Amino acid sequence: MARKTLPLTNTQVKNAKPADKEYNLSDGEGLALRVKPNGSKIWIFNYTRPHIQKRANISFGTYPEVSIADARKKRFEARALLAEKIDPQQKRDADRQEQMFKQVNTLTAVVESWFELKKNTISTDYADDIINSLKNHVLPKLGNYPVADITAPLVIDVLKPLAGSGKLEMTKRICSRLNQVMTFATNTGLVQSNPLVGIKQAFKSPTVTNNPTLKPDELPLLMSQVADANIRLVTRLLIRWQLHTMTRPGEAAGAKWDEIDLEKGVWVIPAERMKKRREHIVPLTSQTISILEKLRLYQSNSPYLFPSDLSIRKPINASTANVALKRMGFKDRLTAHGMRSIASTALNEQGFDPDLIEAALAHTDKNQVRATYNRASYLERRKEMMQWWSDQITKAQSEGL
Repeated sequence: MARKTLPLTNTQVKNAKPADKEYNLSDGEGLALRVKPNGSKIWIFNYTRPHIQKRANISFGTYPEVSIADARKKRFEARALLAEKIDPQQKRDADRQEQMFKQVNTLTAVVESWFELKKNTISTDYADDIINSLKNHVLPKLGNYPVADITAPLVIDVLKPLAGSGKLEMTKRICSRLNQVMTFATNTGLVQSNPLVGIKQAFKSPTVTNNPTLKPDELPLLMSQVADANIRLVTRLLIRWQLHTMTRPGEAAGAKWDEIDLEKGVWVIPAERMKKRREHIVPLTSQTISILEKLRLYQSNSPYLFPSDLSIRKPINASTANVALKRMGFKDRLTAHGMRSIASTALNEQGFDPDLIEAALAHTDKNQVRATYNRASYLERRKEMMQWWSDQITKAQSEGL
């Protein structure tokens, strides 16, 4: 009759002394305490590997950090795996690799990888807005989470204070950006599926408000206010420059002298400064050239047309024109971005080709072949259109005096 192994007692384990050679104290069912000559005691589970039928040992940890009860629990779990033909050592190694994988692929790490690709398709200002919104409102609380552990309830809980403060538009944008991040994680094999699809439905929808603007017949009022306003000359010229060129606030504020080609009569805004990362050409008019001449007299040694007060090595803040318009009394009536709409409305009312207007506004043509054709063939016609618009501004300026 086979001899039955008696379970170890706490006293036996505690009092086990080292010898010249390591030895095992069996607890039964494959579990043993291995006592080494240096006095360390390690729990060992000996088993037959499924499929290959070879004996193997797996360590359950050292005593007393791992007690008898803990070791026996691990033995029970290992035997349960073996009953399912699962190698406990391979399972443990796979679990450790998965855990390491999670620790490396945190939400912050995945956001950074996604952003490296995203920023190449958008303007610098827009890229800054995206990454700052995530850094300010999401990553402080969720950045260290493994991306595989990110769930809709977690994100909703983090964004509730932002939505509760009334910043619904910002909340909506962050939801959209996180959706893009998680889609990226899905496509790169970091998660099985995107858990944030439809997450914006957890918040109230923001009230849709277009940038307020003026009607073209109110242009004399605007030019009169700009002329009389108690603002710096560089701010006054910035507003006029943006109005004449029909550009976005950030594009106008960041204009550089090396982007101006007086010989060809154009302002070439490089792709990295444009919203859609496509180079944009703005035909210069006699009025915009006059603004350039005034700017040359106003400042020197700066690479920017509109340098910052703090440093000529930096451009004026993109919100400068908007702040100035508010101080002139146009709050809720006109924004710097809304000046583009004045031009668009006036040009459409005059009957100019809509494609010319869209090109002047740097709106992306989804048909890339057509877009390339437009850029080459429309430039001369755009020059005529832009000069007409500048003449209208000059006329309004004289009417507003």
